[in-house]
Amino acid sequence: MAIVLVTGSCGLIGSETVSFFAEKGFDVVGIDNNMRKLFFGEDGSVLWNLMRIKAKYKNYKHYSADIRRENQINKIFKKYASDIALIVHAAAQPSHDWAAKDPMIDFGVNAAGTLILLEALRKFCPQAVFIFISTNKVYGDTPNRLPLIEREKRFELPTDHKFYKGIDESMNIDQSLHSVFGASKVSADIMTQEYGRYFGLKTGIFRGGCLTGPLHSGAQLHGFLSYFVKCAITGRKYMIYGYKGKQVRDNIHSYDLVNAFYHFFKAPRSGQVYNIGGSRLANISILEAIDLCEKISGRKFNYEYVDKNRIGDHIWWISDVSKFKSHYPGWQYKFGIEDTMQQIYQAQKELL
Repeated sequence: MAIVLVTGSCGLIGSETVSFFAEKGFDVVGIDNNMRKLFFGEDGSVLWNLMRIKAKYKNYKHYSADIRRENQINKIFKKYASDIALIVHAAAQPSHDWAAKDPMIDFGVNAAGTLILLEALRKFCPQAVFIFISTNKVYGDTPNRLPLIEREKRFELPTDHKFYKGIDESMNIDQSLHSVFGASKVSADIMTQEYGRYFGLKTGIFRGGCLTGPLHSGAQLHGFLSYFVKCAITGRKYMIYGYKGKQVRDNIHSYDLVNAFYHFFKAPRSGQVYNIGGSRLANISILEAIDLCEKISGRKFNYEYVDKNRIGDHIWWISDVSKFKSHYPGWQYKFGIEDTMQQIYQAQKELL
């Protein structure tokens, strides 16, 4: 039986990947040691998701291993080597702010951990497809140099600008302020490309916008819409940092992203890079998200504005997914922004 190996298997994208492939009949091996709890406290813990996955999928096998420990990873890869068909690398330290507090751990998880996995791929299962979940933060603050127009509740590009429908892979990732997190993800991104281009392995790099969905353990430092909805339900104060709350993010539902992985898995292209996000279909500013949250929850949203943006933060990001769609024309979005927010709200209501 073909095996799908998933790192960060209890996080948002990891657990969506587990569900997607387990329901297609694959055996799934998950690696997750709940470092999100170390990063973000109880809000970030994924133990609830681990229990859910174990109860629901009998074809799931879990390992509480650390991707920074080469001996732990090699032992798992060696055990399943001939059967591994796909590796989805979703484990990460995902926060700008946390990375600045401890660059060593951030780089260890995001960069060194990725290299350990790539070497395990090369040694034990070079036949497998390897998908790395990168980030739009590899572009640093270059998007902030775009000629943005301030509108009532969002920043926006002129309709005749070449990036109006979204930013594509032609944007330079060099000579910009990335944040420590962005820099560690650049390292992993480039190395994953290199294992595809230099060693000829079937690696794919997906540079995500905001990744979201009902299985997200959102916390203050990470998980925009999930934590946003958590604040809406509990009345907890949400802090808006800079840009007048008009900063724009595109948001892709975890199912739509994992479905993109599936299309790549069926017809991989070595070392290819794809910008992937909600595009023009699903994007929202913070002020617009407040309006939508109030509409969905029926209660006033509690927030405070701090007139200082996070270092390296984007003012406006919408992904152009044209390259991926041209390579995989059978892939389509299933969820828009309001559908996704409704799902997150219902899931949070059940948990809180």
